[in-house]
Amino acid sequence: MSEGPYKLPEGWRWVRLGEVADIRYGKAKPEQPGRVPVVGSGGVYALTNIPLVSFPTVIVGRKGSAGEVFLMEEPCWPSDTTFYLVWKVEVIPRWIAAWLQFKKPSPEGTTATLPSLRREDLEAHLVPLPPLPEQRRIVARIEELVGRVQEARRLREGAKQDAERLWQAVLAETFPRPGTELPEGWRWVKLGEVIELKNGKFIRKSELAESGPVRVYGSNGVIGYAPEGKALIDTETLAIGRVGASGVVNWVTPPAWISDNAMYIVELAQDCDIKYLFYVLKQSGLTALAKQGAQPSISQEQVYQLLIPLPPLPEQQRIVAHLEAVQERVRTLREAQAQMEAELRQLERAILERAFRGEL
Repeated sequence: MSEGPYKLPEGWRWVRLGEVADIRYGKAKPEQPGRVPVVGSGGVYALTNIPLVSFPTVIVGRKGSAGEVFLMEEPCWPSDTTFYLVWKVEVIPRWIAAWLQFKKPSPEGTTATLPSLRREDLEAHLVPLPPLPEQRRIVARIEELVGRVQEARRLREGAKQDAERLWQAVLAETFPRPGTELPEGWRWVKLGEVIELKNGKFIRKSELAESGPVRVYGSNGVIGYAPEGKALIDTETLAIGRVGASGVVNWVTPPAWISDNAMYIVELAQDCDIKYLFYVLKQSGLTALAKQGAQPSISQEQVYQLLIPLPPLPEQQRIVAHLEAVQERVRTLREAQAQMEAELRQLERAILERAFRGEL
């Protein structure tokens, strides 16, 4: 019997994993396709025709995602980046898997560039072992309680998707599409009638930093920071992806530098609000105008041809206020969902903590 990190209930004992299981190396997968899952250190990644293991086992990542744990109750093929367990004594594999997922084996101590787990470390990994009926009972209780957490997580994910759909629906309802009738006082305009664009300028990767006073925008948002004095613009504007994430629109906060794979607005008509333009372009389908290829691209001329609905300036400002209010509600909902996810993770861990102390 091994000494463990805390006292166990009567009838339980601390054991080393090597006492209950023979830890074996996985093997390179066979080439023949089939229906048997091949499990690597990151999970199932292929199918083959024959199993290496035909009994319920626990697979542990050896290289790469070292220490990741997978319970396999069907025939499978553990790959050569994993270990798998062959039982020496009768245990409930789900109990061992649950413990190893709770207290993951660590690849710490290895010096290789690629994280790797040593077999001797896995053999020495301590496991709390109750009698077999107690393992079975607690596993059932864990699955019941964790199942409730997962259902709450599923509902939270649904609420998250609802929030995204709400935002997209509000945008779609706010801005008429080309070919539809406009409200009184609105008009269709080409972007070239209300803006002037300028291409960004090249900046070396060596000039970028992880932080700094000047944001550097690429085709898909901020790509780094530049030192003070390295700024193209000092007013709020919009950047549009030119090469790569072409047609993607980003709000630019000064001081900023716009890289050469994006373009930005340098002049705006007096009867056009910059924030209104930002929201309408988000809904415009501008990315669909891009020339496809290995490097999708869009030109200033193509952007200038885009039709947008333009209401009178006061109406633009009213629309912006409405959209920002909706966006604030969506943001609050997202924050609440993120907080809920953190609480669910804590609850899940608390369930396991109590389970492995014999308190469930």
